Order: sequence, then structure tokens, then C-alpha cells
Amino acid sequence: MDPKKAMDWSPDAHTELYGIIGHPVRHSMSPAMHNAAFRYCGMNAVYLAFDVVDLKGAMGGVRALGVKGLSVTIPHKQAVIPLLDETDRVARRIGAVNTVVNQEGTLLGYNTDWVGAVKALEEVTPLEGKKVVVLGAGGAARAVCMGLEEAGAKVHIANRTVRRAADLAALSGASWSGLDGLGEVHGDVLVNTTSVGMSPNEDEIPVDPRFLDRYPVVMDLVYSPLETRLLRMARANGAVVINGLRMLLLQALAQFELWTGRAAPVEVMERALGMQEEPRTR
Repeated sequence: MDPKKAMDWSPDAHTELYGIIGHPVRHSMSPAMHNAAFRYCGMNAVYLAFDVVDLKGAMGGVRALGVKGLSVTIPHKQAVIPLLDETDRVARRIGAVNTVVNQEGTLLGYNTDWVGAVKALEEVTPLEGKKVVVLGAGGAARAVCMGLEEAGAKVHIANRTVRRAADLAALSGASWSGLDGLGEVHGDVLVNTTSVGMSPNEDEIPVDPRFLDRYPVVMDLVYSPLETRLLRMARANGAVVINGLRMLLLQALAQFELWTGRAAPVEVMERALGMQEEPRTR
């Protein structure tokens, strides 16, 4: 698209509306990324962030206003499912939705989190046969665990509420423990799927720092701040670290294609996130 035309774009009565729903959501970088993609592709569309507490009311608004597509984030990835008309096979198996497509009034649910997580990890390490410890048992954890299982990894789930860890482990075939049981666990990769360490609580860390030297690779799905305390301390221990922007980008590419049927402009979306490619191997 001509850069001048992109700069001259403004919404009108024909503009299609997309957005992200969650709570909190003001930190989200998804609007910058998807709006850059829309402008580059010459689409008359806009993507906004909606801080949603009343999920049922919000989904009624999606239907009434004809919102074309949604990203769904914490804490709504599981709760949104009963409010949709259909979910695809993968989202049903995961039990969480992070992408909604409004297909002429029918709300369809998908999950692209697992794609983003697995691709981000496979950029730095093969997963088949590796032991991956996943912190958390919510919607993001469910997606990550299922994706890791598909990639041939051995998964251990650790969560503050032990019952939730056990329930998710039963679905995915993983081992499980409480967070207080991590002293007995070792792994090749550590993945944080919780919101612990997210701004404004940057001083928090989801695992005892004494255990971090056990993991050669550490990924944190949190991206605000970009380098969480978890990643900072893991890097100091010599680990290869993956911040949440990488997964955000990779899952968003799949979202864009579900919404629009077009190939996502990868470099444009990377630039919108301020990402700089670095060679990363282990």
C-alpha cells in the first residue's frame, strides 16, 4: 500500500471493527500490530482494545454491532466458549478460545495460542523428547500444553491451585505438582503462562529463583514489561530466553489470516511491535 494513502486513512461508515477483549487490556500491543497490518493491506478496518468485565454483555455487543473479529485474552479464554455459536476441533480439545471470527452473524471460536507457543520455542530448541515445565493451568496453559504434546514434548504442569494442575494434566497426559513441588522437578524448558510479573507488578516472579539454573530455555508469555524478572534472572543464569512478543506475533499472524483470508504481512507486524530479529540457537 502507498505509505501516503495509509497515512491519509480515516474510519468511515464502512469501516470494519476488530478488537481485543480482556481485563486488564490497556497494556496490549495487539492494536498497533493489527492496525499496521490493516493499513499495509489497504483494508478499511480498525482494531481496538476493550477492557471487559461483563463478558456476556460484551459478546452481546459484538453481535449487535457486527464486530468482525476478536482476540480474547486473560481472563476470558475459557468463559467465552458458551457464548459462541461454534468452536473448531482444536479449540474444543484445548478448552480455550483466543480468536473469534464473526461469519455473517455466526460467532466461531479458534485457538492460535498453541501455534504461537510451539513455533516460538522451536525457533530456539527442538521439542520432541524434551521435558517442558509449564507454570499455570489457565486458558493459555491449556493451549501451550496441547501444542507441546503435539510436538512430542514431555510436559509437567505446576500451578498454585493443585487441583487445577491435576485436572489439566489429566486432559493432556502430563505430570503435575503445586508450585511448592518444583524443588523436585527438572526440565529442558520452562514456560510461564501466568500473569505473574506483568506490569505493574514487575517485581513478582512465578517460580523460586533458586530453581532457574535447571532450565536451558525459559519463555515468558508476559510481554509487559518486555523483560520480566523471570527472564532477567534466567538470562543471568545463562539460559536462552524468549519474551512474550514472539508468541504474540506468531499467534497474531494466524489470527489475521482467520479474520481476513489473506496472508499476514509478517515484517510489517514485526516492525509494529518494535521487534528486531536476532539469530537464536541452542
